[in-house]
Amino acid sequence: MNKTLIAVVGPTAIGKTVLGIKLAKQFNTEIISADSRQFFKEMKIGTAVPNNEELAAAKHHFIQHISIEKEYNVGLFEKEAISKLDDLFKVHDVVIMVGGSGLYVDAVLNGLDRFPDVNSQIREDLILQVENNGIESLQNLLKDLDPIHYNKIDLDNKQRLIRALEICIGTGNPYSSYLAKNTVKRNFNFIKIGLTAERQLIYDRINLRVDLMMQNGLLEEVRYLQHKKHLNALQTVGYRELFSYFDGVYDLKTAIEEIKKNTRRFAKRQLTWYRKDESIIWFDHEIPSQEIITTIKERVSF
Repeated sequence: MNKTLIAVVGPTAIGKTVLGIKLAKQFNTEIISADSRQFFKEMKIGTAVPNNEELAAAKHHFIQHISIEKEYNVGLFEKEAISKLDDLFKVHDVVIMVGGSGLYVDAVLNGLDRFPDVNSQIREDLILQVENNGIESLQNLLKDLDPIHYNKIDLDNKQRLIRALEICIGTGNPYSSYLAKNTVKRNFNFIKIGLTAERQLIYDRINLRVDLMMQNGLLEEVRYLQHKKHLNALQTVGYRELFSYFDGVYDLKTAIEEIKKNTRRFAKRQLTWYRKDESIIWFDHEIPSQEIITTIKERVSF
């Protein structure tokens, strides 16, 4: 196997896009995005999609390639990403993957975990529970049934909460007990590069990014999508809080603060997820890219 996938990971707003482009230029290759929030055509500002200049600097795949109307999940992404890699590796020895969605990155590198079938009534009951009692009831239930996965999952993602809970309830075992049991062997090598910084600096970068999103028209983007707020793709930070503003739940200042708070919580969960992965080679976000490139060349035979 003389083909290598370089995965760039780390918390939101840390600079993964910029590093990915520098690596793509260095190795004269293309980029696969593994950021599940950037897949959707209608969600540009609130998901920090690379700007036109960045997209022109290196060819990207899986950026705004589907509509929010389409059901899309990690299983579909795994199949499509592996198929795309097969094509890219025919003409490139190296491909770059960039993304903050740990589950989606792991699906490409190691394959998806396999779970037992459970009674479909459990899912229906959980959907009814969240409708009647709110998402907090699911969060608290998962904390009781599987504290390990509780500390990893995006607690604001209703669909992932329901999926984890239906396995816990349907099997009597924690969802986390089924993870990482069926890793597959890919026909390429991979190396994982992580960007990080002190926690407060990450939070400051997040706060600034949210302010810039608002300046760039996030409110108008969300207003345009308000009539579709029931769709799963829109159950995400930055959209959910502004829907609440339009519904009169928050004033605008409070909604913006909620976006910042929930994004910081998301970054914390990302760090928790990645810190458990001892194979990631970590760099401070201010390290010159050439040092990272040198490390990659030392670790990988091209």
